[in-house]
Amino acid sequence: MNTLEFDFQSQTLVALPSGALFWPDRGLLCVSDLHLGKSARPARFGGAQLPPYETTETLTNLARDLDVTQAKSVMCLGDSFDSPSLQQALPEQDRFTLLALQAGVDWVWIEGNHDPGPVAFGGRCMQQLAIGPLHFRHIAKGQATAGEVSGHYHPKATLSLRGRSLTRPCFVFDDTRLILPAYGTFTGGLHCHDPALTRLMSPTAHAILTGPTPCKIPMPGRAPLS
Repeated sequence: MNTLEFDFQSQTLVALPSGALFWPDRGLLCVSDLHLGKSARPARFGGAQLPPYETTETLTNLARDLDVTQAKSVMCLGDSFDSPSLQQALPEQDRFTLLALQAGVDWVWIEGNHDPGPVAFGGRCMQQLAIGPLHFRHIAKGQATAGEVSGHYHPKATLSLRGRSLTRPCFVFDDTRLILPAYGTFTGGLHCHDPALTRLMSPTAHAILTGPTPCKIPMPGRAPLS
C-alpha cells in the first residue's frame, strides 16, 4: 500500500490512500465522517436512492486499514453515523462487522453534528479528546488550538494532469490544524477553494490527495480551471 508521511506538530503522521490517518508512535488509526447508514436515510425519509452497499464498503476499507497498520486504537472524528436513529438500522452483517472490528481495540467515537450523544456500539463516546500534542474534535474552531485535528468539511481538491482534471478527497493541513477527508463511501466533498475552508487555513497550507498514490500539493486557493 502506498502511503505518504508528513510532519504535523513535530509528529510523524501517515496519510493512507483511503483517507485514514495513522499515527505510528501511538498506534492510532483516525478516520472521519464515515456516515454509516447513509443509503438507508433517504429510503426511510424520502429522497434520492443511493446504492445500498456503502456501509459494507466503508467497513471493508476500515478493516483493511486496521490490518495494514495493526493499529491498537481507532478514533472516529464524528458523523460516524448519518443520523443517531440509523445506528440500529444497519444491516445485521454490517453490525456484526463493526463489532468484530472493535474487538481488542481501544475505540473512541467523537461526537459529530449528525450523531451527537452516545453510540449504540462499543467504545467511548466523547465530545473531543487531547492525546499528546494533538487535539481531536469534529469541527475545526475559528480560533484553532495548536495541533487541532478535525473532519466535517469533507475537503477535496482538483489536480490538472496532462490536460485532464483529477478530483479526489484530500487532507488539508498547515502549521496549526489538520482536516481529514470524509472516509465514508458516497459522502461528497467541499472544494479546497471554498471560503469555508480557505478562511480556516493559512496561505502556506498543503493538501494531500487520496487515492492509489497519495499526492501532496499546495492547498488550492481558487477554483480549478474549467
